[in-house]
Amino acid sequence: MSDKGHVEVLAVHRPDRDDWSLPKGKLDPGETAVGAAVREVEEETGFRCRVGPELAEARYRHRKGRAKRVRYWAMQVEDGSFRRNDEVDEVRWIRLDRAPDLLTYPHDLLVLASLTTVLAEVTT
Repeated sequence: MSDKGHVEVLAVHRPDRDDWSLPKGKLDPGETAVGAAVREVEEETGFRCRVGPELAEARYRHRKGRAKRVRYWAMQVEDGSFRRNDEVDEVRWIRLDRAPDLLTYPHDLLVLASLTTVLAEVTT
């Protein structure tokens, strides 16, 4: 939530793909999906987060044609600051209603729609 009361999402720029997406990654052996999500967000962005509700699952074809399944959770930053790294060279906090204009992939829009639904359920 921004200081103006707007819900914001964190978009990451990946220089090897020159795209804007939501943070994500792969499970390490023996790791839970939610544990991997928290770890990947911190590794990619430098932010340590508290996990909220699970959001939509994205399924799509990787650029090499392989099927990919990604699970997402709403999260709230507890602390940290962005650290530029090999995977992510820039991050942007963007209002939820403006995020579709920045994000590169249609599957990310499904996740945003899911977040909108979850937030509506929480506030009603």
